[in-house]
Amino acid sequence: MKFEHFALNVPAPQAHAEWYVAHLGFTIARRRADAPFTHFLADETGRVVMELYSNPKAAIPEYAWQHPLVFHVAVATTDAKGERARLERAGATLFLEEPQPDGSLLIMLRDPWGVALQLCQRTNPFPLP
Repeated sequence: MKFEHFALNVPAPQAHAEWYVAHLGFTIARRRADAPFTHFLADETGRVVMELYSNPKAAIPEYAWQHPLVFHVAVATTDAKGERARLERAGATLFLEEPQPDGSLLIMLRDPWGVALQLCQRTNPFPLP
């Protein structure tokens, strides 16, 4: 088996997806124009990684009230501080900047809807396909 995606029930999936496309470089692999407005987002490798929708069959979590260690979306970068500044100008807010003992830098933000977004600048990055 291979990882396909994870899904989030969010209040504004179209706007949320557009923000991730505009500011994280994701692309929309598939979308549904009617309710629940499902959007499948892919990273730069073309792999589908995230599904956003607004489905009234389940509660939309209060993401902004949850500690980012409960759930976060993590993206790899080679310039976490630069990306932090850029994303803050785009509406993200800082939660924590945390240098790691090995020289890596993890920066936890919240996107404009309160979903935790982690920037990972790792000294020893995970291999990406």
